[in-house]
Order: sequence, then structure tokens, then C-alpha cells
Amino acid sequence: MLPHSGGRDGRSAPAPRPGGRVGRRVEPLRPRPIVLALLATLLLLAALGRPAGAQANSPAQPAAPAPPEPESQGGTASSEQPPPIETPDQGDQSGERAPQPFERFLPRLDVFFPEGELDLRINRLIHNVFFEGQVKYNFVSGDITAFLRYRYYGFRRTTQLAVFDQINFGQIQKLTTVFDRTRGVLVFMQWPHSYHYRTFALAEVDRISTNRQRLLAANNRTNSFLRIGYQVGSSGDERSSAIVGETRAHTPAIFTAVREIGPSQAGFTGALTYGFKLGVGDFDYVKIEMEGLKRFDLTASSFVVGRLHFGSFAVKELAQPGAAVPEMLYAIPLGEFFNLGGLDNLKGVSRRLIGTEEAHNTWELFFPWFLGQQRDFLHLEWQNWYWILYAGVGTLGFGGRTFTDFRSYVPDTGLGFESSVRLGKYRFFLAGILARPLKGGAKRLVARLSVKSFR
Repeated sequence: MLPHSGGRDGRSAPAPRPGGRVGRRVEPLRPRPIVLALLATLLLLAALGRPAGAQANSPAQPAAPAPPEPESQGGTASSEQPPPIETPDQGDQSGERAPQPFERFLPRLDVFFPEGELDLRINRLIHNVFFEGQVKYNFVSGDITAFLRYRYYGFRRTTQLAVFDQINFGQIQKLTTVFDRTRGVLVFMQWPHSYHYRTFALAEVDRISTNRQRLLAANNRTNSFLRIGYQVGSSGDERSSAIVGETRAHTPAIFTAVREIGPSQAGFTGALTYGFKLGVGDFDYVKIEMEGLKRFDLTASSFVVGRLHFGSFAVKELAQPGAAVPEMLYAIPLGEFFNLGGLDNLKGVSRRLIGTEEAHNTWELFFPWFLGQQRDFLHLEWQNWYWILYAGVGTLGFGGRTFTDFRSYVPDTGLGFESSVRLGKYRFFLAGILARPLKGGAKRLVARLSVKSFR
């Protein structure tokens, strides 16, 4: 029997309102000021960067080395490097014109279908300080999350300060004022001991508010937690990096290859999260999450990527014993529950499945159609194309017997592709898959597509 299936993103649909009314009238939320404030900040960051020709009259200097790569922080730094510091005459040496100021400030854009999610990031590196603004928007449901980050690259440690505001609305089938809102601040630190070995620490305080009838017990409560993490091996996998870092800001990817896992590389990531009631905290839990991955090369251009993920709550406090709805049973913030489906997990399973115990294993076989070519089609230049055979299996539940109950495991399989294309001077990664679960109530075919910009 599958675990509880609630509303979108693991949230249950709002309970019926007696007499069609709620005790008090709730004003609809207007997140526009958040977006306006973020855009104003991004424009300020753009103004701080000097134009490319500002030093045209000064003698050329050797290019300064870029700060160490921010290897992992929950998808916000592991997948992209800060723009390199260039000399004014770099464009002339390569035979191309030097980039204009606006071109050096191009955003990173990711779009996902059918989820309708858009992830936009704009950043600027000024000496050893990295400024970034990020907006995640779902143009189907109206969910929106805004982030502002300040990151400093030290010799032995990278330190990041971030603030965010996240608003999730009710079901998309009808107009509603039902919402969940989380506002928070965090401090994230990373110690790169070597290229293959990193440790992390994160402290975060979230303020949670909601007007969902079933979740009013969690209204106006604070989730304070500490997280320590360890990572060894490849640092190019965003999903693994999200375990130890800023999980909420993570940008998913359908397949592992886009996460820059090199030949025969492997990696392991583990994190321990402790939610405590000291001070302003209202929750008490201990969360364990681990993931390992390995790439097996079959030929010079074909390979298999395997991933194994495990998550469990070692300590969880009962909130309402005997509650019929699982998210009311335990005193755990909704955002901390595990998901079985979605882009990062089982591709053919819905993200509405949530639980406190989770494990899944996926395998992706990549074999090329063409590589390193220039094929023109639909006004695009297609450079590489991989076909991908996918298979996965996983389980999710709320008790210790979840992992030993083999009847609860759900297998799924699918066929997909991944390609790099160029449009003018811009390059994009396209990925898509058709997948379906082989067990469970909803054995329907699921189509997913992602478009990622490359800078």
C-alpha cells in the first residue's frame, strides 16, 4: 500500500469548511513586492560591475585567478562557477569582440514541463564576494520563492549568508486564497579540504505560516535547525550537493549526465539535520539523509550512472496521535518530509507521495546518437544527442518497517534523451523522458521536459 498522497508537493487539499466559512476572513497574499524588491537589488548589483572597457587605457595585466569553485550548497553553487575575471584584450586575442557589459551579466535560466517551473538566477562576482539573486516561479500554480545571497570566498572557508521568502498556494484547479508561507535566514559554510573531500555546516531559522485548516497547528511556528554534512568524490552533482546545503534553492535535473559526472567518477554525500526547540524553535526532530552515485563506462561514449538514496527521521515527535492525515501525525515541517517522485527521484511517480522514511535506486544508460556535430534543424544547431534508458525502484512510508516491506516498493521505467543545442551565441541543454510506474494505482505515462541555459 502506497503512503499518503496529498495535494501538490506533498500538501493535502484543504479540509471542507463547515458551513462554507472559516472563523475569520483571510486576505489573499500579494507576492509582487517580493519580486520588485529582488529586481531592484539585481539592478543594483549590475550597476556595481564596471564595463568591460573601463580599463582600456591601462596596460594589460595577467588574468587574475577566480576564487575556488563553490562546490556544493544545495544547487546554488555546485552547478555554476562565478564568471571568470577577464582582461580587456581577451576578446582581441581570440579574434572575437570583447563581451559587452550586459552580456557579462546574462542570467541563468531553467524551465521545466509539465511542472511549469521557472528558475532564474542573476549573479555578480566583485573581488572575493559573490552576490546572487534567484527567483523560482511556477507559472501554473503561482508558487514563488525569492532568494538573495552574499557569499565570501576565504582561503580555507566559503561563507554564505542568504534570506528567502517562499509562498505556496492551494490546488491549481480553482481560485483559492489557501497558502503556505516560509520566510527564513541561513548561514552556510563550506570547508574544501581537498578536491575530493569537503565538509559543511548550515544554520537556518524559518518562520512558517499557513491558513490551511488541517495545518493550523503549525501556523506561526518556527523551524530552527543545524545541519552538518560530508561529501567525498565528485562535486558536480547538484542533487547530492542539495542534501548538505540549501535544499530549498536546489534546481532539479532529469538525468545525471548534465550534472558533470566524469568518466568512472563516484561520490558519496551524507547529512545530519537537528531541529531543536531551544530559543525560538518549535520542532524537535533528527533527520538523516545519504546518497551515493557511480558512473560505469561501457565504451568510449556509452556509460551507466547508478544512484542510491536513503532518508529517515531518527527522532520525530508525535503531534496528534491517531490523526488520519500523516502530516498532522508528526511535528515535522512539511518542507522536511521526503518525496519519492519528481525530476530528481523516480521519474514516473508523482511528487504528491510524502513520508518520513524513503529509499530509491535509479539507473541511467546513456548511448549516443551523434556527438560533436553541427546539425541544423528548426533553426537550431544540434551538437550532441544521447538516448537514455532509465529504470528505478523505491519505497516511501511513515514507519520503521517501510524498508523491509517489499510489497511497498514501486518500480518504474522510461526512455529519454539529452541534447546540447546552440541558438546564435547561446547554448542550451534539452532533456526529456517518457516514464511510467509498473506498480500502483496510477500506471499512466508521464512526460517531462527541461530546458537549461549554459553560460
